[in-house]
Amino acid sequence: MAATANLVEVFSSIQGEGIHVGASTVFVRFGRCDLRCRWCDSPHTWKPADAGSVTELDGSEHPFENPVPVDTVLAWLERFELEQHRFVSFTGGEPLLQSKAVAALAAGLRGRGPRRFLETHGLAREGLAEVLPEIDVVSMDWKLASEVRREGASHRDAREAFHATHAAFLREALGSAEAVVKVVVTPATENAELDAMLEAVVGVDASVPVILQPVTPTGPVRAAPRPDQVLAWHRRLERGGLRDVRSIPQTHKTIGLA
Repeated sequence: MAATANLVEVFSSIQGEGIHVGASTVFVRFGRCDLRCRWCDSPHTWKPADAGSVTELDGSEHPFENPVPVDTVLAWLERFELEQHRFVSFTGGEPLLQSKAVAALAAGLRGRGPRRFLETHGLAREGLAEVLPEIDVVSMDWKLASEVRREGASHRDAREAFHATHAAFLREALGSAEAVVKVVVTPATENAELDAMLEAVVGVDASVPVILQPVTPTGPVRAAPRPDQVLAWHRRLERGGLRDVRSIPQTHKTIGLA
């Protein structure tokens, strides 16, 4: 049976965050996520979508109903002048909850020009193993338990340390792809959590780029960290042994892009 995907949208834009910020990218956004981040800017992707839309290069939008055959998605991507884009990004939601669809899409894009880019919460290791042979770049969010809980978990049970799972995920990703770590920081971010992340990443590979992303205020998160907080965290990570720390905000929010 041909693979299908539950998608929210497909569109062309500019990568707005992380180490490849500013690069032309076609985004394939998957529906459903199993985490609940306080600062999430796309909560509409938490649940599978009944329908979605493709936004063409001329700005016209075309609705579709889910699930969508992978071959149909590949046909849509043909219309996006792929050779003019640096990346095709599989994002969400959490794309690794639909690993068969991601693997099939990425395989269909092999040799087409753009690098195949996976944006993930960095916890779904089984899904990673299935897609990794067809992925060029893994951009994983390092989740801090003070701001994130699993779907269905009560706030009382929310404090789950993700560090060991993230470290194992990162080690596996580095086996065959470029890997980047991104951590969202808020005014409430705790030094102890950053120290645990630091220790875990250094234990895998101290040269892995780590992006500190000051939160864009949204939902219950009303403010970004102060500049002195960001500078202190940046220096803390560098002094702790990480060799490539960068502080980069969500630039697409600044210029009003999706």
